[in-house]
Amino acid sequence: MIPPPPDDGLKRQGRILLVEDDDRLAPLVVRHLVDSGFQVDWAVDAAAADAHLRAHPVDLAVLDIMLPGEDGLSLCRRIRRDHDIGIIMVTARGQEADRIRGLDLGADDYLPKPYSLWELEARAKAVLRRCVRASPAAPPAIHHAGPFRIDAGSRAASLHGQALDLTRTEFDLLARLAAEPGRVFSRDMLLECVRGGETDAFDRAVDTHVSNLRRKIGDDPKAPTFIRTVWGVGYRFHLS
Repeated sequence: MIPPPPDDGLKRQGRILLVEDDDRLAPLVVRHLVDSGFQVDWAVDAAAADAHLRAHPVDLAVLDIMLPGEDGLSLCRRIRRDHDIGIIMVTARGQEADRIRGLDLGADDYLPKPYSLWELEARAKAVLRRCVRASPAAPPAIHHAGPFRIDAGSRAASLHGQALDLTRTEFDLLARLAAEPGRVFSRDMLLECVRGGETDAFDRAVDTHVSNLRRKIGDDPKAPTFIRTVWGVGYRFHLS
């Protein structure tokens, strides 16, 4: 694993942990991102990534799905559970199921291999910008929407007094929808919650996260109480 680089006095855009076992590709990625203003650390497997995350602050993890030993999907699940950082999944399989699985586990974005270093850079910036927007400097108000309590400061939500175990994206979707009950949000509007609105995205990503959120709040997908589908458009939050 490459240790954290020394502070050279330059303005940095954020610290990235690259988890990649390809020792030909990884140095190229590290060099490009460092030249673009990021601080970049490199881990070759899940165990090294865990050790690094325990010892150093990280803003974004870029995880290859195909890792030796524990795979990137399992690592993604644990990072989302234990750390409040952005996650980009990388897969060489090129199958939609792998991409959806990564998003389902809490990834903010994905890239199929082979990928452009410039596209990775753009997606990293987009995810990090979204993370900044999700962490306002001023103490935010606690919002109540019917039986929901949404605390943007601690990024915690509860339903009928019971804490909800939400991913970053699920929390953002709930907060966005519940802030304006009755308003119809198009999928394009909700893509900002999923990916920051800065890069190409697809409607299925929004639908997947909404489906996961519905499950966690006990919404019957066939007759949802709170998050209702507006066919051909998007979703709206309903309070009786």
